[in-house]
Amino acid sequence: MKLSGMLGACVLGAVALTGCTPAPSAHGDDPHAMQLLAPGKATCLATTPGQNAAAVESTNRMRSASGLAPVAADSRLAEAAARHACDMAQRGRMTHIGSATPGPAPRVKALGYAPTITAENIAAGHFDLTRVLAEWNASSGHLANIVIPQVRHVGIGQAIGADGKTRFWAAVYAAPR
Repeated sequence: MKLSGMLGACVLGAVALTGCTPAPSAHGDDPHAMQLLAPGKATCLATTPGQNAAAVESTNRMRSASGLAPVAADSRLAEAAARHACDMAQRGRMTHIGSATPGPAPRVKALGYAPTITAENIAAGHFDLTRVLAEWNASSGHLANIVIPQVRHVGIGQAIGADGKTRFWAAVYAAPR
């Protein structure tokens, strides 16, 4: 399921955030995409269990405050998030649209997760894990994804852009069939 109409975007200097998965235009473009760096060699990182645990804890704190059921980590969602973060970092472009996919649903399906709903938060800048989670929790557009009642799983991923400093982050929220 694509979510639209709940996009929360914020640009603060060299920091950029965007939440939800905007509906692509007829040409497949993400109207909220931002070219932050020249394309180049990125450092693509696998998500650690500790990073996924931090994403779960942060997500569940916000869900609990909204009276919602907790989520669990899912390694397939973390892999999809890490691959998308890597794709964004290689292109130097923060966008929900991947090089070969229009959004998170096809990415998680390709890894064997059959979703009934998917949502995605992305960010790029000089964020560490603690800061990116705090920024998403403080942003209404990102929080809207975190507190989707049907969501049951989360995965997070990051990559470092060609400049060696800019971190590209993705978090995928989903519920299985």
